[in-house]
Amino acid sequence: MGESPIVESWEIHNRIHLYLLEAVSETALASVSASKGRTVAEQFAHIHNVRLMWLKAAAPVLLEGLAKIEKDDIDKAWLAKSLEASSKAIAELLRQAAANGDRVKNFKPHGTAFFAYLIAHESHHRGQIALTLKQAGHPLEKKIAYGIWEWGVR
Repeated sequence: MGESPIVESWEIHNRIHLYLLEAVSETALASVSASKGRTVAEQFAHIHNVRLMWLKAAAPVLLEGLAKIEKDDIDKAWLAKSLEASSKAIAELLRQAAANGDRVKNFKPHGTAFFAYLIAHESHHRGQIALTLKQAGHPLEKKIAYGIWEWGVR
């Protein structure tokens, strides 16, 4: 039997982050939106760091080997490695939730809503990244802008 649809969807979602990150130049990672706030790199780091926050609250044992990304410790390779690692830990948390009556410790109402919450939160930041890049003069190539919606091939 294959992976659950929720875990498989989570893995696709994370591959889309990595697809987007790969398309962003090292220079563009320092871009900030017209309304200020986090750089593109800090947005990606925030996604990873929020995953760690939830792992700490729901299943601290899954934090083993994971590290928070600090503002002064951001580069493209570290972001990719960190996002891959935290995604695997979240996938395991989702598997555990499914095996535990669809429950995630310290999250209500249930594990499926937790999954939706993470997708919504991270997709919000993915949109902010795209907007920041556009405002900073580094718009995504059309292939990438459309490619983030191609879940069937990611």
